[in-house]
Amino acid sequence: MRVGVGYDVHGLVTGRGLILGGVRIPYSLGLAGHSDADVLIHAIIDALLGAAALKDIGAHFPPGDPQYAGISSLELLRRTKDVLDGEGWQTENVDATIVAEHPKLMPFIDDMREHISEALGVEKGRISVKATTTEGLGFAGRGEGIAAHAVALIERARGG
Repeated sequence: MRVGVGYDVHGLVTGRGLILGGVRIPYSLGLAGHSDADVLIHAIIDALLGAAALKDIGAHFPPGDPQYAGISSLELLRRTKDVLDGEGWQTENVDATIVAEHPKLMPFIDDMREHISEALGVEKGRISVKATTTEGLGFAGRGEGIAAHAVALIERARGG
């Protein structure tokens, strides 16, 4: 078994939709980025790739590459699963935390868990997503951006 840690942050901007965990969240701001800028999924991808010692998200999906412009981060997560499968790894569980002052995310957490579990091909009970604030402190507290932390446990695929 191996453990990986992931972290991502994107600034909030006008004119983009807010997507977290593959769910469109009603909000006046969205996250800036080359893809859909889903910080939650990006942190999970980095945790998975890190656990397998397979570099990071930027090495697999370069941010300046036109083929990834506006792409759904859930698609990147599916491709990450394929990379892990090819290396003989399977996801055991993911635990992630979104750091955002606004909007309130509790109503969307269950859908996020569902999207992530489907993309990784694991049962929803193995995916934990939480949300917290910084009580007004730092860039997240000032509403300038959203961050996410993730930890992933992988193990060798059975029969692999």
